[in-house]
Amino acid sequence: MILEMKVPSPGESITEVEIAEWLVSDGDYVEKDQAIAEVDSDKATLELPAEESGIITLKAEVGDAVAVGAVVCLIDTSASKPAGAAKSEEKPAEKKPEVKEVAAQKTEVKPEKTSYASGSASPAAKKILAEKDLDASTIKGTGKDGRITKEDAVNAIPSMGTPTGGSRGDSRTKLSMLRRKVAERLVAAKNETAMLTTFNEVDMSAIFALRNQYKEDFKNKHNVGLGFMSFFTKSVIRALQMYPSVNSMIDGKEMISYDFCDISIAVSGPKGLMVPVIRNAENLTFRGVESEVKRLAIRAREGEITVDEMTGGTFTITNGGVFGSMLSTPIINPPQSAILGMHNIVERPIARDGAIAIAPIMYVALSYDHRIIDGRESVGFLVAVKEALESPEELLMDNNVKKALEL
Repeated sequence: MILEMKVPSPGESITEVEIAEWLVSDGDYVEKDQAIAEVDSDKATLELPAEESGIITLKAEVGDAVAVGAVVCLIDTSASKPAGAAKSEEKPAEKKPEVKEVAAQKTEVKPEKTSYASGSASPAAKKILAEKDLDASTIKGTGKDGRITKEDAVNAIPSMGTPTGGSRGDSRTKLSMLRRKVAERLVAAKNETAMLTTFNEVDMSAIFALRNQYKEDFKNKHNVGLGFMSFFTKSVIRALQMYPSVNSMIDGKEMISYDFCDISIAVSGPKGLMVPVIRNAENLTFRGVESEVKRLAIRAREGEITVDEMTGGTFTITNGGVFGSMLSTPIINPPQSAILGMHNIVERPIARDGAIAIAPIMYVALSYDHRIIDGRESVGFLVAVKEALESPEELLMDNNVKKALEL
């Protein structure tokens, strides 16, 4: 019996996926539920498991865009499982020398077929190269026997100075569907919002002191580290409740405001930027935030994150500081209306109580959509975040650190 395997729907509004990688080869025997392929949607990379055991026949190639519901492979469920792994291992071993031998033959034959036209330009190409003041010897021809075609001449780009003999190669790699979607969303955010960015600086001394005092007890008790993300998430939630317009978004001619805080956390994954969401973060403790951030970050980096885990979100936090960024202007994650950018922490001289002191300082940035968030709200929001981070015991922990950290 031949089973047709079709592309399942990864989520609402997704109509096609792209074959990112086949994990099996044509003609392999696969087991039921074995991962046979990785597919990219515009939101995540997902594994495609085999629906039954049998011999597989691939019907799509890596890089193909395949509609949801289309057949990507066939599985012959009546085929018996090979007797042993040794037999299947012989096939590639036998094929490899043959491939190399053919390749060697080709390279040997090639010089013998060199034509008088090799490297020369067609009349039309010569004219274009002359207009561009380009030497034909610097152009690699794609025509028969290396002949420089008109198209080669049109596409030729003048070099920046004279080649020095070093490597000057280039390569082309197709962007994944996820990367293309991220690019579209970022461009849309720049073109369709009135985006502005306001900045401030945060003295992280109080948070450093709390972490140094309690991080070991916190980790031993909860099996998760006490990082900066829980402090920032808690500070953002407090500021969102003070300035609800920052926790809103535009839908046509209406503004939608939310009474909950779904915080998106930007994570750099193997397939590009991913933004998993911490649902109802306002109800989570420090332990709850840290556990959820760790869980989502691991799933994103291992390519296991689902579309549902990245859908929604009312506000985003991104941390360029982990890569060493001092300052940046983060781009809004549409349809949200604001995003907070964290940066690296550097010891800097500051004025404290009328004297110069050295303190761990982080620059923070809030990019926002000025169509619904005014300057007063944006600046006030960032100041509220700064105040909470500089006085966490009072403003985030109700003057009871051990209770807040559940120690």
